[in-house]
Amino acid sequence: MDIIVIMKQTMDTEENVVLVEGRIQEDGVRFIMNPYDEYAVEEAVRLREAFGGTVTIVSIGPDRVEASMRTALAMGADQGVLVDDESLFGDEWTTSKVLASVIRSCPFDLILTGNMSVDNGSGQTGPRVAEELDIPHVSSVTKLTVEGSRLTVERDAEGDTETVELCLPALVTAQQGLNEPRYPSLPGIMKAKKKPINRIGAAELGVNVGEVQPKTRVIHQYVPPKRGACQLLDGDAQTQASDLVQLLRNAAKVI
Repeated sequence: MDIIVIMKQTMDTEENVVLVEGRIQEDGVRFIMNPYDEYAVEEAVRLREAFGGTVTIVSIGPDRVEASMRTALAMGADQGVLVDDESLFGDEWTTSKVLASVIRSCPFDLILTGNMSVDNGSGQTGPRVAEELDIPHVSSVTKLTVEGSRLTVERDAEGDTETVELCLPALVTAQQGLNEPRYPSLPGIMKAKKKPINRIGAAELGVNVGEVQPKTRVIHQYVPPKRGACQLLDGDAQTQASDLVQLLRNAAKVI
């Protein structure tokens, strides 16, 4: 079973976000594999262990992304493909076009990726790639079962669970709870150093850079203002309601 995992590198969730002139500063920042993508890598490795085949990690980004790809390889993935061409970096529209171009040249039965990235949080990349490849997709998957050419998944649906059946090849996005990602072992880390990562750009992909330019751009980024202190109202419901109205009228001046 040939499996592709789309992985993104993000800032460590414990890092402080520092903005200078509306731009996030990356100097000295620790970057990690997007946490949701860890579930995708773990599930891919488990499926490979059960059915055989290969697990290929695909990502877009600068040189530093290789470190996160090596983590995925240490978890058990077999190889990686990194698009490190800055002319192909962009929004979700650009990313999906480029990823689809990479994947078309790879044999695959299943594509896995995280439900969303912890930096942008759009959750668009997986479904967009599936649409580009014209294959079925299911998002927010918490359970996955493969039987022959059929895939049965359970997905988180606003506090409930949906069960969906679909045919391979397909794409699913992994939600928290799908599995418990393993920690890379020392032997796995040593083996990962020798596993291949193929770096490619627009020329190798045959992509027209002008046709995949971003459809959106960031106008401004800012840190949200600190919240003010909370004020508790005493008394019974009628007294609290009266005090609230007075505060809204005289202090907040919203009514």
